[in-house]
Amino acid sequence: MPVPDILLALLVQSLWGLNFVAAKVGVDHLPPLMFTAIRFAIAAALIVPFVPRPKGRALRGVLALSVTFGTLHFGVLFAALPHLDAATAAVVIQTGPPFSTLLGVLIFKETIGWRRVLGLVLAFSGVVVVAGEPQVTAVLPVLMLLLAAFAWAVSNVIVKTTRDLPALAVTGWLCLLAIPQVAALSWLLEDGHLAAARAAPWYAWAGLVYTAVAASLIAHSLWYALLRRHPLGVISPWGLLAPVIGIAAGIVLLGEAATWQKFVGGALTITGVAIIQIRSARRGRPVVAAPEPPDAARPGPRRDRPGTGEA
Repeated sequence: MPVPDILLALLVQSLWGLNFVAAKVGVDHLPPLMFTAIRFAIAAALIVPFVPRPKGRALRGVLALSVTFGTLHFGVLFAALPHLDAATAAVVIQTGPPFSTLLGVLIFKETIGWRRVLGLVLAFSGVVVVAGEPQVTAVLPVLMLLLAAFAWAVSNVIVKTTRDLPALAVTGWLCLLAIPQVAALSWLLEDGHLAAARAAPWYAWAGLVYTAVAASLIAHSLWYALLRRHPLGVISPWGLLAPVIGIAAGIVLLGEAATWQKFVGGALTITGVAIIQIRSARRGRPVVAAPEPPDAARPGPRRDRPGTGEA
């Protein structure tokens, strides 16, 4: 990769890594599901007017993605964040690619070699280590993040039904269709919306805008540009930098505890995901690191090379 593209890849992963901090700051001051709904509204407003409308099979796929990716991935992820460190979340959510591998085995009867089995063991072992750190006072938020990662993996399967639709169109429309779902859940499960909105400091709103604009629209557009210029096997390993940046940002910017569990568990999980990513890329299977939208990895009409088209 030429130096400008390397710098672009670093920028994208920095934007995604800092997304954990931005989201953590936001949901610490705003109801998480309300935060999610507003995030989707901003993203949809910036994307939908400029992309084609899904029809037929693609529309059904986007509807399904609005549930699995919009509500079950982002909604559950942001609902868990107030109860965990950003660094911990950055590690646990990386189990999306291992879940994708498991789905491939269970649903599509794919065979995996011992290296990817080792990757699965390492990835989930790292989550167990992270879940045992002193700052994790309850298991439920970790389980919620695992559910969010699993929903990401399911979305990677569903997104194949939308391959005739541009990637940004999938992102924009699934955001739009997810708004009423997440808003209804927020109305049912959360309260004090107006009071929280009035009391939230400016940096909570800045975090919300960051997740919708910088980590979604800008980062995804740059990522698609890189995928158009380089093979998937060259680009996808860069996704492993996002959790590393997320862990470092949580510790440095938010003052989160730098425990050995974070470092050991993070190293185990990221190593496991790296093995799965590299082996899958060599076999031509499109996987990218979670937690951003799966459409960046979807196999369009040979989009992995030389052109390719995450909410």
